[in-house]
Order: sequence, then structure tokens, then C-alpha cells
Amino acid sequence: MDLQIAGRTAIVCASSRGLGRGCALALAEEGVHVVLNGRDPETLERTAADVAKVATQGATVKMVAADVTTPEGQTALLETCPDPDILVNNAGGPPPGDFRDWTRKDWTAACAANMFTPIELIKATVDGMTARRFGRIVNITSSAVKAPIDILGLSNGARSGLTGFVAGIARKTVAYNVTINNLLPGPFDTDRLRGTIEFEAKKRQTDVDVVAAERAGSNPSGRFGTPEEFGAACAFLCSAHAGYITGQNLLLDGGGYPGTF
Repeated sequence: MDLQIAGRTAIVCASSRGLGRGCALALAEEGVHVVLNGRDPETLERTAADVAKVATQGATVKMVAADVTTPEGQTALLETCPDPDILVNNAGGPPPGDFRDWTRKDWTAACAANMFTPIELIKATVDGMTARRFGRIVNITSSAVKAPIDILGLSNGARSGLTGFVAGIARKTVAYNVTINNLLPGPFDTDRLRGTIEFEAKKRQTDVDVVAAERAGSNPSGRFGTPEEFGAACAFLCSAHAGYITGQNLLLDGGGYPGTF
């Protein structure tokens, strides 16, 4: 299927690795000009080289080495790409832990990264999208929005706040062919997942491989997801064919969530 977005321009936040990287690769394969973002310049350069290899139809790759959760990082991104057609919001999740140990500072940092930052970037780009009558905004959140994970309380709270915000604004922009949706990843094979597995293994005083095997085996699919298949889902939501999908929370979890709705 031709997604009909070749020549469009995308900002993909936190895209030097993991799910963001998967999204950047998928968009570049469709001929989208991609602006990559990450905090580590060396990792970002390696990812940029990989994205350039798969880019089609003359798509270009630019890099912005910055922390997207800071005003300075957001400014750098928007100076490099002031009028994106596609915005993929993403940021590393807050650390796992026990809510009794978290302070107001911890909660503020979690909300700044996983709620305020995407809202600020939507605010900065959505009016231009509506004026051009095309825009696709995809927020990478978490399956924890549907089924909270006890040790990820900071993430549960911050991402749920973003979900509530999107539910309102997405109904305002769709008339202008600007959609806003959330992708909710379950257990994908990323650094983030490995970090939570290590935390659990340490807590249980057991081997990391044991916990990883248990986690994968407990999923109906019997495995972890891959960044590549996540990226493909993101690319479709960014396509010309997805203009009738907005305000939705698309769960990619191998069937892990047991509910009907």
C-alpha cells in the first residue's frame, strides 16, 4: 500500500533508539523527510545513518541532538523543522518504583516529560497543520493507560493526563484533516523494557533472563513486540488513508490487555 505521504516532513521525538527509531525508519521508507531527535549525539548519528539507508524517493534525514523535554530542546527541533506535516511525540518514561518514595519533584518531572512536552509541541505545530489542511500527530504513550502497572505509577499518571487532553482536542482538528492519536505499546523489546525487567529481577533477587522469559511467556503472543512492527503501525496512522481516525488509543500489546473495550 502506498501511504501517500512521500515528500511530507516529520519530527520524530526521542528517535535515536527503541520505538521512536522504529517510527523514523518506517516513515523514511515511505519517502518522508525525517527530523530525528535524541540526547546522545553518537547514538543519534548511527541512527541517522541507518534511516538514510532505507529512505526512499529522495527523503532527507536531519538530526537535532537535544533533550526534547526541555524548552531549549523543543526550540531546537522547531527551528530545524518549523512546519512539520507529521509529529511523533515520544520521550523516555520515568523510572519504576514505589509511590511512597516519590516526591513532588518526581511527579513534576514525569508530567513535564510525558504530558507537558507533547502538549507544548502540539500547540506549536497544530495551527500550521490546520492551515495546510494536513497533519498527523501520534503520541507514543503506554499500555499502562489502559491497564496500569503498579511499579510505573509516574508513567500511569502523566500519560493518562495526556490521553485526556488529546481526547478533547482531536475532535477539534479532524475537520481540517489533522488527526491526533495515541499508540499504546505493551511489552516491546526496547531498553525501557529491559530496564523494568532488571528492576523486577533485582526486587525478586532472581536472574534477568528468568524474568524476561516469564514476561514474554505470559503474553498471549508468547513474545515481545519489535520496534519495526510498531513503526509500521505509526506510519499507517500518519498516512493519507488515516484521516478518519482521530482521538483513538491504539493498543499494541500482543493481546495482553484482557478487556473487551
